[in-house]
Amino acid sequence: MNFATTLLEARPQVDFSFGIDRKVDGPRWVNVLRLNIFWDNAMSANMYPRFQQWSIPASGRLGDLKLGERIYESVQAKGLKRNPNLITALVDMYAKCGQVDTARRLFDEMPQRDVVAWSAMISGYSQSNRCREALTLFHEMQKAKVDPNEITLVSVLSSCSVLGAFETGKWVHSFIKRKRLKLTVTLGTVLMDFYAKCGSIEHSLNVFEKMPFKNVLSWTVLIQGLASNGQGRKALEFFSLMQKKNIEPNDVTFIGVLSACSHAGLIDEGRGFFVSMSRDFGIEPRIEHYGCMVDILSRAGLIEEAYQFIKNMPSEPNAIIWRTLLASCRVHKNVEFGEESLKQLARLDPTHSGDYILLSNTYATVGRWEDALEVRSLMKEKGIKKIPGCSSIELDGVIHEFFAEDSSHPQSKEIYGAVEDIIKRIKCAGYVPNTAEARLDAEEDGKEASLSHHSEKLAIAFGLIRTSPGTTIRISKNLRVCTDCHTATKMISRVFNREIVVRDRNRFHHFNQGFCSCNDYW
Repeated sequence: MNFATTLLEARPQVDFSFGIDRKVDGPRWVNVLRLNIFWDNAMSANMYPRFQQWSIPASGRLGDLKLGERIYESVQAKGLKRNPNLITALVDMYAKCGQVDTARRLFDEMPQRDVVAWSAMISGYSQSNRCREALTLFHEMQKAKVDPNEITLVSVLSSCSVLGAFETGKWVHSFIKRKRLKLTVTLGTVLMDFYAKCGSIEHSLNVFEKMPFKNVLSWTVLIQGLASNGQGRKALEFFSLMQKKNIEPNDVTFIGVLSACSHAGLIDEGRGFFVSMSRDFGIEPRIEHYGCMVDILSRAGLIEEAYQFIKNMPSEPNAIIWRTLLASCRVHKNVEFGEESLKQLARLDPTHSGDYILLSNTYATVGRWEDALEVRSLMKEKGIKKIPGCSSIELDGVIHEFFAEDSSHPQSKEIYGAVEDIIKRIKCAGYVPNTAEARLDAEEDGKEASLSHHSEKLAIAFGLIRTSPGTTIRISKNLRVCTDCHTATKMISRVFNREIVVRDRNRFHHFNQGFCSCNDYW
């Protein structure tokens, strides 16, 4: 479930899909379907289409695809397949039931599409995590000169957040201001989340301050955004202000608070908040809160204490908790607990390639190359393939993707030439490649070249040659940024006088003048 879905479900259940201002809760959706079953053949011709506008989305809300298809058959039997409101309802139902391609086929067959139809399809893509298709369809909507509504904007901003599509999201914000749309708590909160997830936390703060009404989710998004953007102490200041405003935190808020402590290295504060959430707020810690505490301890190098914390958990730790410990073992070169972590992970999630890579890299950092290669061989034996690192950058509304040592981009020759120049210049400024981060199968004299062709370096090079001097470069990566790329990017920001924002799997890194917002603590 993505953030837009969370927001829409957190507010009263208003069915936006069909422009009918009504509030319907879960039990009432069930009642609607019961009425449909018993009254299907008894309804008048005038009443039938309107009633099915309730029944079809009810099927989607409840995830009952079979019943939704039964209603669709009834619609076809009564010759109402060309009723645009009913087809829009069906698009929404199929999308909510995970049948997005079927929804798109119906959408494409519609002779005319209003904003509600466009919104239903874009929302379907967004909620199914097919964010590229959501944005592509949104651009088609713009070409069709159909103005988006709030639901469209929420879905588009959510997709922009996932993809790091900063320019498209900024256009949405300018549209909101240009049309003087009301900054509702839903729209305002998803806009805040978009800016935070694109590394523009100041814009997120500005939206927060301009929102006329804020709920617990708005405060939580701000706290989480500040935490992931390297402003952990400021996140805790807002948590304190939140309580002064008599906004009661929830369990998700405490995930943000504990994350802030983790990213800022605030160990004692983290311990205090973990105790406080149950003692002072009556919120029992969930597995995610335990995971945050493991991250706080292990990130700080307290590996053994983190391990004991896991062993004393009231419920069985999941793969994410052991993976968190394993990641810190790699950073702190702790082979003993790294091996124990992988042992547990092999039982809980045996095909996750990243776990084997982490232990292999842990061995490599302490010079145990044979053990590192043995882990890679074990992966091959089990048929486990490494997830390739992918870095993306958005330019002129187009998202460009890069993989390590990839030459598929139309400008790859120019990009590789730029990389070579970048490495020469940052070496003159003191950069020394960390060859321990190179591919294990790379020849000794090819390790530096292998490092220079990591996906984030290719994306940064592309950003440098395609943007004007002084422009901020924004990169998104699907994995944790490696130590060498982190060091190199710090140097690039100073040598080329650019701010570079990198969003990796765990957090944001704001590079400027040779420094990173994480203070090398990630």
